[in-house]
Amino acid sequence: MYLPPQFDSSDPALAHALMREHPLASLISNDDDGLPYVTHLPLHLVPEGGAGGDALLLGHCARANPHWRYLQQRPRAVVTFMGPQAYLSPAVYPDLARVPTWNYLAVHATVQARLLDEPEAKDALLKQLIGDHEPAYAAQWHGLEADWRQGMLRGIVAFELRIEALQCKLKLNQHRPESHAAMLQAYSSADNDGARGLAQWMQRLGLVPQEGV
Repeated sequence: MYLPPQFDSSDPALAHALMREHPLASLISNDDDGLPYVTHLPLHLVPEGGAGGDALLLGHCARANPHWRYLQQRPRAVVTFMGPQAYLSPAVYPDLARVPTWNYLAVHATVQARLLDEPEAKDALLKQLIGDHEPAYAAQWHGLEADWRQGMLRGIVAFELRIEALQCKLKLNQHRPESHAAMLQAYSSADNDGARGLAQWMQRLGLVPQEGV
């Protein structure tokens, strides 16, 4: 992605935080016609789970979704995560010769895919995803009839995506410090989660003082 230096974060901990806090990703690879094919799905991050300590992303898609076949044939793919995002009015500047923009946080990962089609591997992967989103459901899942569970497992194809490279873009007007105080006020008082999330990240990155400090 286009990555001006003022928005480029080289800290993998920040990228990992975004991936955990906003786990619904876009998995992108080429279909048989050479066009990008996109599946939106939640992914579980394992920070040092692959060969040589490489981070992994774990997920699955429906067997009816052809995406797993594309991954089988062409394992290299891209995964994107979108964090908080919101409009920024030029009213945050002390002068008038300014224009609006859109602030956002995003992570792009280049990955190598490996399919996991054994029932035990798929069940273990599901435990990780359940643990992320509803740990109490694990007991219900394993209390269901074994044949029914096996049928559900046959209906999905799981995969691990080994991360080869990460790009993390934190677009928060870092190069315009004269806007930061008014930005924080505008985003903190906004009526949408994206803007409020950006306000929290401004404090997290030290662009403005943290509340109570």
